[in-house]
Amino acid sequence: MQVIEAQEFFHVPVLSQEVVAGLAVRPGGHYLDATVGGGGHSRLILEAAADVRITALDQDEDALTAAQKALAEYGERVTFILSNFAAYEYTSTTFDGILADLGVSSYHLDSPERGFSFRHAASLDMRMDRRQPLTAGDVINEWDEAELAEIFFKYGEERLSRRIARRIVERRPFHTTTELAEAIASSVPPKYRYGRIHPATRVFQALRIVVNDELKSLETFLDKAPNALVPGGRIAIISFHSLEDRLVKHGLRNLPLLKVLTKKPIIASEAEIAQNARSRSAKLRIAEKKE
Repeated sequence: MQVIEAQEFFHVPVLSQEVVAGLAVRPGGHYLDATVGGGGHSRLILEAAADVRITALDQDEDALTAAQKALAEYGERVTFILSNFAAYEYTSTTFDGILADLGVSSYHLDSPERGFSFRHAASLDMRMDRRQPLTAGDVINEWDEAELAEIFFKYGEERLSRRIARRIVERRPFHTTTELAEAIASSVPPKYRYGRIHPATRVFQALRIVVNDELKSLETFLDKAPNALVPGGRIAIISFHSLEDRLVKHGLRNLPLLKVLTKKPIIASEAEIAQNARSRSAKLRIAEKKE
């Protein structure tokens, strides 16, 4: 049996300088880091000006524990809350700035036991919040063929969704990430199988979105969070795939109380991409609450 070592929580914050500049961090300001992860962005915000306070949310207990350790030196300037940013109770005009980094952390992708990646054999989990019941295994092994095809197409933008769903239903039950990835690879034509990205990539994205109800949570966050900004306060959101970015773009644009500051999304520099390949797909959009 393969022994999986516990992984230290690790996440390189992307577009870090752009986030701090975009939030216009001010002395004595109060900021919400709605996805604190390992605390990388929060640390930069705390260091950007004197007496800054942070409310740090994360739905993943491992992330919150790691952030508490990483930011311990700031003491009472940081308040930690275990919560999904959609479930958090927003109070009107509380924050000078709000940040949400929607990416899956390096920790999640590199920790086999969390089941986010097919690079290692692991159970089909994919839950950010492990208190919730639904896992990727439940979806793959219990949902019917039409439902699977629909989510692969809708959330993975997978054009071979029907063919892949059929193969999955024929071969299930699946117990591990690698079994599932192999079944997906075997269901697609050779030119697709050996393409630039692994043929299971989009299906795994779709599963992660469904298990964590990511797009609905993002819609709720976009609807509720801006009200918690003080006039002149800013919201900065980093997304990593087109479905999220589209929601963020329209969500910020359609709220009358916000003025969008980024006509086009801010993307990583070549230098940052060379240092951190995962920053390649990051897109940062910023809006300001009208006075």
